[in-house]
Amino acid sequence: MKPSRIAIVGLGLIGGSLARALKDACSGVHIGAADHNEIALRLALRQKVIDRAGNVAEICLDADLVIIAAPPLAAPALLRELESCLAPGAVVTDVASAKEHLLGTLAALPCGFRARVVPGHPLAGSESSGYEASKADLFRDRNVVLTPLNDTDPAAIAMVHNLWRMLGANVLAMSAARHDRILALTSHLPHLLAFAVADLLARREPAPDANHYAASGFADFTRLAASDPKLWSEIFRANAPAAVAALDAFVEDLTQIRNEISQNDFPALGERLVRSRMAREDFELARGGAARSHSAREQCFTVRPGGTISGRIRVPGDKSISHRAVILGSIAKGVTRVGGFLEGEDALNTLAAFRELGVTIAGPENGDLKIYGAGASGLQAPRRPLYMGNSGTAMRLLAGVLAGQDFAGELVGDDSLSGRPMKRIVEPLSAMGAHIHAGPDGCPPVRIDRGRLRGIDYVMPVASAQVKSCLLLAGLHADGVTTIREPAPCRDHTERMLRGFGVVLESSAEHGTVSIRGGQELRANAIEVPGDISSAAFFMVAAAITPGAELTLEQVGVNPTRTGVINILRQMGADIRRSNERESGGEPVADLHLRYRPLHGVDIDRDQVALAIDEFPALLIAAACAEGETRVRGAEELRVKESDRIDAMAQGLSVLGIENETWSDGIRVCGGELGGGVIDSRGDHRIAMAFAVAALRCRDALTIRDCANVATSFPGFAALARQSGLDITEVNANP
Repeated sequence: MKPSRIAIVGLGLIGGSLARALKDACSGVHIGAADHNEIALRLALRQKVIDRAGNVAEICLDADLVIIAAPPLAAPALLRELESCLAPGAVVTDVASAKEHLLGTLAALPCGFRARVVPGHPLAGSESSGYEASKADLFRDRNVVLTPLNDTDPAAIAMVHNLWRMLGANVLAMSAARHDRILALTSHLPHLLAFAVADLLARREPAPDANHYAASGFADFTRLAASDPKLWSEIFRANAPAAVAALDAFVEDLTQIRNEISQNDFPALGERLVRSRMAREDFELARGGAARSHSAREQCFTVRPGGTISGRIRVPGDKSISHRAVILGSIAKGVTRVGGFLEGEDALNTLAAFRELGVTIAGPENGDLKIYGAGASGLQAPRRPLYMGNSGTAMRLLAGVLAGQDFAGELVGDDSLSGRPMKRIVEPLSAMGAHIHAGPDGCPPVRIDRGRLRGIDYVMPVASAQVKSCLLLAGLHADGVTTIREPAPCRDHTERMLRGFGVVLESSAEHGTVSIRGGQELRANAIEVPGDISSAAFFMVAAAITPGAELTLEQVGVNPTRTGVINILRQMGADIRRSNERESGGEPVADLHLRYRPLHGVDIDRDQVALAIDEFPALLIAAACAEGETRVRGAEELRVKESDRIDAMAQGLSVLGIENETWSDGIRVCGGELGGGVIDSRGDHRIAMAFAVAALRCRDALTIRDCANVATSFPGFAALARQSGLDITEVNANP
């Protein structure tokens, strides 16, 4: 619902800018305002920025939406006043940069009123204050954070989300506690330091001419000290616990820096400064929407030979399931809760895409998400191309979702994804009636215009879970039944999750078919993402090739369509046992125990190829450490992954001195002694991690180049590898 009568309490910089922006964006909206500054109210009336002025009760009595834009310490009393004068169903939000100080007041108010309060905070402002500084474009392309409570009405959240989106803002969501911690570090601490440094100069060098010697660094650093002192005093008071914690952490760091200087430890200081500059560069890249993995810095791994593998570890959440949890939760009705979400760049890009499509998603916070689903037809037209980073899964699945919408959209990716084929989804979606176009070479960008879909019976030429999932998602919006026939079994995560969201599917393992009838509505669900077996594969191989190794991988997803890596390693002689088998969110999960046992080469069965397609880089390292030859055929899909993985692995194995031969659809690897050297991962995260594991059996050290994309699927890989026993270091080649 779009509000038609809006009340703004507080007509300063933020409140005035809101009124101006709303008048520009919403024809016919009626805006009332209350403020102690009568001059500002009269000026706003004269400029027709507001339609009426009055006290809080007068302007809020018939409002659909009330926005509290008063100083933060005024908000609790205003909430109590609004509870007694608002019309039933009216929604309340605010703009304060502190949130936890509101929770006690909200907890004491009736639950019916509390459910309609959506705390919010636009990350926009200026050193100038007051209505005179307000401007209509203050929020365009800026982030707004919502901090809904557990019992906040999703319809109220949707109203506030859509309001900010209409003003050109990007809407994020998180808990009030996390908001206050982050803002203490990113906003409140910088302001406090700017005030403190300006005050320090004035007190230590009070001579009038001291300012003449202050260089641009002083001007840049203290710019924030031009802000309203009274307002910032209130902000520090409202967010005192988080501000003190941030200040304590900063004082601790300052003490370390002082010690480095006083003790002449300039190498440590230099490392700190380089690290700081890199953090600043990453901030600029993130703010500009660029791909961090394609920054000017090249990240490398250096891995010393040898090492042992032992202990108990848990790998990050499954990337495939994380993608699907965001997608299905976003198009479901209700609130979907997700645990164990993979906070890697690929999955975060999918999350960002659905935020751009108008879905409110809180988190991730320690792997937890709360998705306020928009329903199958509730997505909104994107205002910009949707960036999929390095993920072919995300691009192909989102194409299926967008194909059935009544708006146009464009999907783009990084350099690697922009070279990957999309014809395999363009052709069947076109047959369903979608208006979809890829680039002249059949690669991204992918443009999708509105079209009416109809069900088809489609025979996939190659087993591909991405294509199957794309067509099932499109089939949700198609007239009639969509049937997909797969030539060999491939991942069934989408089918399992769709059933968990209440969708009826017809499937036949015997005939390799799955069918979906269009028009079904998804119901919100709770999802616990298991550990990613593709990530676990690197550590499984590490234990399988390292004499004396004994390793337990906890809570790994063992979906039968993903266990090819286990089957193949066992075929090679690996000692792998399962325990604690159970089901989580419709997916089978188990702990995997591995002990070293010598491996032997095998001819990999073709029926296992699709079940282990993403794990072959790791498996080929196992083959290089096995006695005899290992051959795989029927794996032409490896040619069109993030890199040509057959060629990339062959080249890398040759560097290590391992004999190999490639074919168009596979590779032969002869086990032998591994040397060392420099490996080009070609920006492919799985190639990089596979060769990192190979160092366990190398004679000499390995340097693996172009490893930044490891963060797309396995954030924290190097740290977990070190914990397990690898001697691995992350290096920025050109800091």
